[in-house]
Amino acid sequence: MQVGSQTRRAMMGWSAAAGGTLLTAPGWAFGQEAAPPILSPVLPEVLAELADEDQPPTTVDTNSSNVFDHVTAPVMINGRGPFRFMVDTGANTSCVSQGLAETLALPRGRALRVHTVVGPRSRASVNIDRLDIGSRTRRNIEAPVLPMAGFGIDGVLGIDWLKGQRLVLGFAGKTLEITKSRREASAEGKVVVPARRKSGQLTIVDADLSGRKISAMIDSGSQFSLGNTALRRIIERMDPKAASKAQKVGLLSIAGEAFTGEQLNLPFMRLGGLTLGNVPVVFSDVPVFRLWDLHDTPTMMLGIDLLTQFTTVSLDFGRSSVRFDIADSARA
Repeated sequence: MQVGSQTRRAMMGWSAAAGGTLLTAPGWAFGQEAAPPILSPVLPEVLAELADEDQPPTTVDTNSSNVFDHVTAPVMINGRGPFRFMVDTGANTSCVSQGLAETLALPRGRALRVHTVVGPRSRASVNIDRLDIGSRTRRNIEAPVLPMAGFGIDGVLGIDWLKGQRLVLGFAGKTLEITKSRREASAEGKVVVPARRKSGQLTIVDADLSGRKISAMIDSGSQFSLGNTALRRIIERMDPKAASKAQKVGLLSIAGEAFTGEQLNLPFMRLGGLTLGNVPVVFSDVPVFRLWDLHDTPTMMLGIDLLTQFTTVSLDFGRSSVRFDIADSARA
């Protein structure tokens, strides 16, 4: 199946702002500056995962007004709300905005070392007694606090909600669903692609750029798709004039950190049974690629601009697979 790129918002100069991909160090999530790498033993993590699997499935409406908006879901904090939380599959821990922490007078927690897309920094945290999304509940949460000024959100939902679960982003119906993992197979209009877990995130393993193997991560928290230098080298070998076609872009992380990149278009990219053409990617060798140990591997993070080309994207963290549903009008 082939999907062509739609017209996207221009990403010239400094007018564009990328979404706030929030990332944490592999294996230890958010930790105190002086704490050892592993903050908790394995057993509580296993028990937490089993508890998540016992919770009922839930479906909530999302609040995106156009295809370039982040996916946001209504969240209750300690019985108050709802508040707008961005769903970020590139974040392995949920967090709250400075404004929400102050409004709810949430009790302060430890100082945590937080890795955003541009690098690590010590951040304050707060303690949350109860956080609800639809019929699903989590208790006793220690959440980092980030500025998030100007993003119109109150917090971020990371993949700590999705251990062994299945997240369904319904872009066409503007819904979000969390259910138990289940076996799926490709069918007419639906393509299931194998993936692997890396630092908690799902990385598509069956992907290539004009026959050259690449890694592709699903990152619903980034407004644009991001690529690393190793991926850019492939494009420049294919097209020696590619560098002259690059357009400079200014971006902003959710923590208010500015960084720059250059936009190029991928001629053709394959994700399992999908072929995508003319895909715009912003290239920036940000520290997160080294954090994931992917700085030497051609890698891109599939942002919301690409994900919304599909009617539905389903991420199964239990079976390590991703399903893309394609609208009738977009099929070859």
